[in-house]
Amino acid sequence: MAAERSAAEMRERVVLGEFGVRNVRGAARCGAAPACAPPLPHGRASRRSTPPTSPATTPATTTRGTRGASRRSSAWTWCGRRTACWSSTWWASTRPSPTPSAASCSPRYRGAPAGGVEGRSSLSAARLSCVPEVPTMAVEKVFVYNNTSIVQDEILAHRLGLIPIRADPRLFEYRNQGDEEGTEIDTLQFQLKIKCSRNPQAAKESSDPNELYFNHKVYSKHMTWVPLGNQADLFPDADFRPVHDDILIALLRPGQEIDVLMHCVKGVGKDHAKFSPVATASYRLLPDITLLQPVEDEAAETLQKCFSPGVIEIQNVKGKKVARVANARLDTFSREVFRHEGLKNLVRLARVRNHYIFSVESTGILPPDVLVTEAIKILMGKCQRFLNELDTVPME
Repeated sequence: MAAERSAAEMRERVVLGEFGVRNVRGAARCGAAPACAPPLPHGRASRRSTPPTSPATTPATTTRGTRGASRRSSAWTWCGRRTACWSSTWWASTRPSPTPSAASCSPRYRGAPAGGVEGRSSLSAARLSCVPEVPTMAVEKVFVYNNTSIVQDEILAHRLGLIPIRADPRLFEYRNQGDEEGTEIDTLQFQLKIKCSRNPQAAKESSDPNELYFNHKVYSKHMTWVPLGNQADLFPDADFRPVHDDILIALLRPGQEIDVLMHCVKGVGKDHAKFSPVATASYRLLPDITLLQPVEDEAAETLQKCFSPGVIEIQNVKGKKVARVANARLDTFSREVFRHEGLKNLVRLARVRNHYIFSVESTGILPPDVLVTEAIKILMGKCQRFLNELDTVPME
């Protein structure tokens, strides 16, 4: 029985010790199921796998997110013994989060082992597709009609280019190379026209610029959308604007002004970082915390302080304070508990080998669930193009 438990632990858990990590080998070396499908008979080759299932055809579910999640930050879960295959079922969140501060989704993939190379490769592919390949709209050209501020034209254009624009890129087309003039189907036009002046009502002894001047701070909220062509008819309810209104662009003094016109085009992050819709994208194994013995009274309070807030909770059981694991997912595994001689042998820290947490923080241009959905579509398109190429190669 003990041997079976040990084998199960080696298959399913990566154990963190005080000075090292155990069971870091692949699951296939620990008695787990094979990491890939059995080989085909000699002389046969499989050209096609199961066609990918469209993410839009499956139902949606929502789960509670990680600590500190918001509308621009979500966490997804890849779990199960056989997971992380692109041709499998997908659940993408479209419903409101259970709490106002947590917006998260749980897409699950079933098909190949998540604990092996396939799971990590699939997650890495999704992460790398989110960052450089999901398209967005960003300022590409800045036409400077007047700029008397201390910010040089080149620096001003660079700052404007890095401001995230709230516009759904799926509504627009890529601009053709060589096209100097934009059209309503591939270009968004913004204008920034502002001039600083003195406040005649300001007190003479005041030295506060906020009282002395009008429009001395140029913010992203001063950028206004100017419909191009028939865009006013195409997008009657559109609200094209910067994601944040309080991005400081420049400081002015009386008499100085900025008058520029900006053209936003569709692009991807691998061409320029300003097009990337992702702030951070990462994945980690699900934490697993087990109390080997009851922890009570002062030891329970000390144990609670060794972990991130919300991981350990203290319950009152028959007049005693008893510690229990409330939500191990919130922990960052600082291993602070190993510094306490009376506690380090009462707790086992591990990570679930085949359960990944994929976290995406958006810049605000697109919601995180849309980012991941678009990234999966891009990956499926690449796989389909690869399969089509295989079909054109004659088999010997």
